[in-house]
Amino acid sequence: MTMEISAKIVKELRDKTGAGMMNCKKALTDNNGDFDKAMEALRLKGEAIADKKASRSANEGLIEAYIHTGSKLGVLLEVNCETDFVSRKPEFKELVQNLGMQIAACPDVEIISLDEIPDDLKQKEWDFESAKGDLANKPDEIKNKIIEGRVNKNLKTKVLLEQEYIRDSKLTVEGYLKQKISLFGENIKIARFVRFNLGAE
Repeated sequence: MTMEISAKIVKELRDKTGAGMMNCKKALTDNNGDFDKAMEALRLKGEAIADKKASRSANEGLIEAYIHTGSKLGVLLEVNCETDFVSRKPEFKELVQNLGMQIAACPDVEIISLDEIPDDLKQKEWDFESAKGDLANKPDEIKNKIIEGRVNKNLKTKVLLEQEYIRDSKLTVEGYLKQKISLFGENIKIARFVRFNLGAE
C-alpha cells in the first residue's frame, strides 16, 4: 500500500531544501514519509549532482556587496556560475547575499577551500603546535598525529567552505553550495572575497 504524502509536508521539504516538488514527493515516498530521512536523501542526491558538475567551466556570475547592520562591516565577493541565465535569477542573487552574510559572520575565514591553503600557513601552524610544551613527553609518532589533528582543526576555522552554514546548522557552507548547484543545474564557485571593517587597515 502506497503511503499518502500530503502537499503540506512536500512544500515544507521543498522550502527547506530548495529541491523540486516532484523530487521532494519521491524522497518522502521512498522514505515512508520520514521527513529527516527524505531531507538526507535529497542532500546526498544534490551532492552527487554537484560533484558531477564540479569540473565544468563557470565564467558568468555576480559581484555583490553585503553590508552588515550598522554599516561598520562589509563584504565584497564574486560568485561564478555557467550562464547569465542563472546569474540573473533572484535566487542566485539571494545565494550570493547569503554567502556574503556568512563571510561577515566568520571573522577568521581567509580562504575559500582546503586545497587553497598555502604551504607556508600549514608550516606556520605546525611550528606553533610543535612548540607547545604539553606534548614534550609523547613518543614522536603519537606527537606528530596529535599535532596533525590540531593543525587541521585550526586550518579549518580559516576555510569558508568548512564553516557551519549560519542559516542551517545541519549544513556546512559547502553543503549549502552543493544544494544550490543541484537546484540551478550548473556549477557554482566562490571566486574571491574581501572583508572590510570600518577603521581597519
